[in-house]
Amino acid sequence: SSGINAEWPLRPGYKLYFEAMPKVKKVRKAAAVPAYNAAKTVKKVSNPLIEKRPKNFSIGGDIQPKRDLRRFVKWPKYVRLQRQKKTLYQRLKVPPSVNQFTQTLDKQTATNLFKLLKKYKPETSAEKKERLKSMAASGKTEGGKKPVVVKYGLNHVTALIEKKKASLVVIAHDVDPIELVVWMPALCRKMNIPYCIVKGKARLGQVVHKKTAACLCLTGVKADDKNALNNLVASVKTNYNDRFDEIRKTWGGGN
Repeated sequence: SSGINAEWPLRPGYKLYFEAMPKVKKVRKAAAVPAYNAAKTVKKVSNPLIEKRPKNFSIGGDIQPKRDLRRFVKWPKYVRLQRQKKTLYQRLKVPPSVNQFTQTLDKQTATNLFKLLKKYKPETSAEKKERLKSMAASGKTEGGKKPVVVKYGLNHVTALIEKKKASLVVIAHDVDPIELVVWMPALCRKMNIPYCIVKGKARLGQVVHKKTAACLCLTGVKADDKNALNNLVASVKTNYNDRFDEIRKTWGGGN
């Protein structure tokens, strides 16, 4: 191909020439089409038997898609009232006597309080009926000490506070109308009885087998629970009774 024989001797004075190799043309490969472009270039084959019918949402047209219409719902009156009440409490200046019910007991202390209250639940109507049946069958009459249970009922609790028999008073924060209990913290303060405000009236109601309860009170506990009650009383006095002067000067609302 180069025209040179390896056996030929090269003599001095001779020049060596090579035949030029034929040039090979470089074929440049076209860059691959990106996937998104390739998808666009492919024509979608539509079925001629299925006619395209775009929806028309104008008046008298197709049914409108489902939307969140809660903004336009006419809510029941009690829902509107409670929302308006919340807004008013935020905007208007709330007097201290009402504002004190926003300062509820902290979660940890409230949990310990309800644990103690549940130990002293009063008997249900079914349990009372069963007890009276068994007493009638045995021919015995009631005697001995009264059981230590949680006391409830606005008049009953008020009477116990006035007689200084209550060890701890628990008031719900969401009593409506608030005038039912708005005076109770001042009475507890006057009689030097520890009180606290908790969330909420339904939770207090569960303790005494009712739907709701405005207030509860403990008149005493068993020897095993004395320590737990003393800890609660100490915590409650620090947060409520000892801060009474501060609480009665603190206004709320007006944001």
